[in-house]
Amino acid sequence: MLLFSAALIAGLILLVVSSDKFIEHAALVAEKLNVSPIIIGITLVALGTSAPEMVVSAIAALDNAPEIAIGNVLGSNIANIALVFGVTLLFSAVPIAKGLSTKEVPLVIAITLLTGALLYDRQLSIFDGIILIMAFIVILTLLLRGNKNLESELAEELPEDDGSPVTKSLIIALIGLTVLIGSSKLLVWGAIGIATALGVSELVIGLTIVAIGTSLPELAASVSSVRKGHHDIAIGNILGSNIFNLATVLPLPALLAPGIIDESAVSRDYLWVLSLTLILAAAIYLFKKSKNGSIPRWMGIPLIGSYALYLFIISAGSTI
Repeated sequence: MLLFSAALIAGLILLVVSSDKFIEHAALVAEKLNVSPIIIGITLVALGTSAPEMVVSAIAALDNAPEIAIGNVLGSNIANIALVFGVTLLFSAVPIAKGLSTKEVPLVIAITLLTGALLYDRQLSIFDGIILIMAFIVILTLLLRGNKNLESELAEELPEDDGSPVTKSLIIALIGLTVLIGSSKLLVWGAIGIATALGVSELVIGLTIVAIGTSLPELAASVSSVRKGHHDIAIGNILGSNIFNLATVLPLPALLAPGIIDESAVSRDYLWVLSLTLILAAAIYLFKKSKNGSIPRWMGIPLIGSYALYLFIISAGSTI
């Protein structure tokens, strides 16, 4: 048990560090090879929010543990809203950016409802995975369409060129990718071992320990952005992460390890994802019309409380 716990903690730490290094230096390699800034920017936007979940879910599916992959996706979306955004609100009220309610909010609701329709039969098939990938392409197109400052905004996502040769960045990117894959395997191995030792399902481990661990980058980014005064980034990070988790991460277990999924993933966990998504959407629409146009700090308390309740329900084995 101690060995599995150490493996999981080490895997999480290495996962977060290596994913940042891999993405940063892969982008630098592309930049040095004169790849279009728009292409690099779009890739960073898509991968930057969900890289840890993506690799962990792929490794879990390949290691015949798809429940960890599914739990990671659903648990991360729950943690992003209830835990990450809840903690972020404790630091500051979050202004609602212009256009958020007309673009990102409808898209996150749409992909969440689509996911529910696909999970309703308690099967995650290759066909479901293909539908989600197609939805991702549509969502990305809609997010980018009509943006007059698209190129300049995407260029801001690019890391600063340090003047080092392309081979150096390539080597660091490859090392980062190797560590990313290795740490994901270490994390999944530790998670499976803990689930077996405690006699709980792999789904529960994916929903809790793995999901919280892979959501740490979002927590750090959101709190940091709020403390630096970039309030609009915080809520955008969370909505973007939840969209890409469902549209790019969930297809991985569908394509790599299709099959029947645990009933509680639909009757309990998906309903939490949907409920929290609708609550956040309602808060955005409601407080957008308020005097300050911000989601107030006090909302952080019920959000964090809801996450504590969710963890309690899981630990009690409830399917509510």
